[in-house]
Amino acid sequence: MFVLRLGAVFFCLLAAAGAQELRIAAASDLSSALQKLAPAFERQTGIHVSVSLGSSGNFFAQIQNGAPFDVFLSADKNYPEKLEQAGQAEPGSLTPYARGRLVLWTAKNSSLHFETKEGNVLSGGLDALARPEVRKIAIANPEHAPYGRAAVAALQHFRIYDQVKGKLVLGENISQTAQFAQSGNADAGFIALSLALSESMAGGRYVLLPENSYPAIEQAGVVVKASRNKEQARKFLNFLASPEGQTMLHDFGFGAPGK
Repeated sequence: MFVLRLGAVFFCLLAAAGAQELRIAAASDLSSALQKLAPAFERQTGIHVSVSLGSSGNFFAQIQNGAPFDVFLSADKNYPEKLEQAGQAEPGSLTPYARGRLVLWTAKNSSLHFETKEGNVLSGGLDALARPEVRKIAIANPEHAPYGRAAVAALQHFRIYDQVKGKLVLGENISQTAQFAQSGNADAGFIALSLALSESMAGGRYVLLPENSYPAIEQAGVVVKASRNKEQARKFLNFLASPEGQTMLHDFGFGAPGK
């Protein structure tokens, strides 16, 4: 049984007596991908998976304070690296698993149009965000969400940040940011490609931000030092890094991890 929860810290236990359960804290850009990855892993290993989704920075703080996770899947590899350096992650378990992609999403009926070529924003293509009819632009909170930091960097890259910074509304994580844009509470949103490709965001259109316009969103996982299921946790990270796991991640818009 695969249990998926948004932003939760605690988990319900499986009813099946003696069943193994792996508790995973995952960046919310993995929400759709894990709905396929987790059942595939369970079929192969018999290890049940329970997932909490949220911002990487918040999970980092929770794990530092003893939150009972076995695996931490971060959208920013710096967080698991810091846990490893602090002795709060199992030595040698750091596993790069993907590279995130940033997109600008708008509703299909939006009047906003961006200068693009083959789905990618060109130089100057974000100028439409400065128009007066654009009142709110959703980004993830850059203080603890890597996609938020990437969005700020992209706006600065296109030299439009100072013109639009007063319009920015902050989501607690990238999923909440997508909800702001999807619900119409924001006129546009900088979100993960993996979310833009999800069924729930099918009512919109998006353009890719050039990868040279923001720092690479290198994602990595680690086994939490306090885990009582270290062997199972390592198996899950190995599965993500396997050809099967990488194919699934690619299908949901993720790039291969950097070397």
